[in-house]
Amino acid sequence: MSLTQAEVAPSAQPAGAGHSAGYELRVLLLLGLAFGFAYFDRMAMTFLGPFVIEDLSLSNTEVGALGAGLSVTWALGAYFVGRWSDSIGARKPFLLAALVVFSFCSVMSGLAWNFGTLFATRVVMGAAEGLFLPICLAIMAAASAEGRKGLNAGVVQNVFGSLLGTAVAPIVLVWLAEAYGWRVAFYLAGVPGLILALLIWRFIAEPPRAPAAPAGPARDAALSPWHMLAQRNVLLCSILSCFAVGSAVVGSIFMPLYLDGPRGIDPTTWKWMMAVVGLCPGVGALVLAALSDRIGRKPPMIVGAAMMTLPPLALLLVPATPPFLTALMFLGWMGMGIFPLFMGVVPAETLGKARAATAMGLVVGIGELTGGVLGPLVAGQLADNYTLDVAMWLQAGLAAAGVLTALLLTETNPRVLARRAQTGAAHA
Repeated sequence: MSLTQAEVAPSAQPAGAGHSAGYELRVLLLLGLAFGFAYFDRMAMTFLGPFVIEDLSLSNTEVGALGAGLSVTWALGAYFVGRWSDSIGARKPFLLAALVVFSFCSVMSGLAWNFGTLFATRVVMGAAEGLFLPICLAIMAAASAEGRKGLNAGVVQNVFGSLLGTAVAPIVLVWLAEAYGWRVAFYLAGVPGLILALLIWRFIAEPPRAPAAPAGPARDAALSPWHMLAQRNVLLCSILSCFAVGSAVVGSIFMPLYLDGPRGIDPTTWKWMMAVVGLCPGVGALVLAALSDRIGRKPPMIVGAAMMTLPPLALLLVPATPPFLTALMFLGWMGMGIFPLFMGVVPAETLGKARAATAMGLVVGIGELTGGVLGPLVAGQLADNYTLDVAMWLQAGLAAAGVLTALLLTETNPRVLARRAQTGAAHA
């Protein structure tokens, strides 16, 4: 289904109008750090998992349940707070509140004494962190020049997220756990959020409100999930989110356990392997998101989803040394650079700025509730009943399903659509 003129028009406006390039860079830096440290906290359980499992005597199923519980509330926070934000036209207050809450929950995670208390803190943290992505991307879109929307979204979500959440996190958190205990690592993980709350309050302005439908049934219908899912690309992005989020969450939870267990690699080595691999979603975002600004959104999304099949297949099938194995995993994990495209850029370009946060929250929420919840639960049970190999096969299969979904997307890049229209007119 092709985009109508009304669907393209909201995104065709210069989103960064009224702000300087310096302000755009400031927003990029602060929002990137905010989402990066939110993801740092989310990934803390992944890298501290071997230490927590031993101390609290957790099973693989319980480890999967921790990730699933956080994904449920992450999803609910992403959609409902994103919709709330769109309905009142405000972004900044929600972001500030979330920074404070997730910092508190990180400290509380370190105080947990059994599975139940740890599960409760991770669930509350998920509710606070879930709104980060749609709110951050909505603020970033409002501050971005038209030709940098895809790149800026990729930098906020994947460059800072991967740098802090999957590259710095394993080095810092594993070192803290080995030196001072896993509880101290959780305590310190919450400090940056409070600092960033102050900086964002001081240096980022509330974006101008987008024109919205009058309060009442018309606006409620426009912001309903069913109305949004009736749009082909929003539906496909939501399905792609199920598969891609599931693959990423299963991999982030069980790849360190697979390296530590079946591959027999010691923590001192695998923490550096995961740190190096953690950089590649950011590299992938720079490459794939930047390409999407030039050649369109669809081709990079197909290629990126295909690349995500490589890390689990390398762990399962390649009897390589740690350096070569790391290189294969790095190449494949670059495919995660498509996340800002199907979670943020394409839904926003499809539905327009006034419904951007709701659309992004819907796609994030559906992905988290399905792939983020069911993925680790199923993988954990399969790993307990069979072997960790099954979890890796599940990770690869979900990524492959994402490739098939991406093939069905319709292009949304306004500049690419304009070039196609000009080419069509020239040949007419």
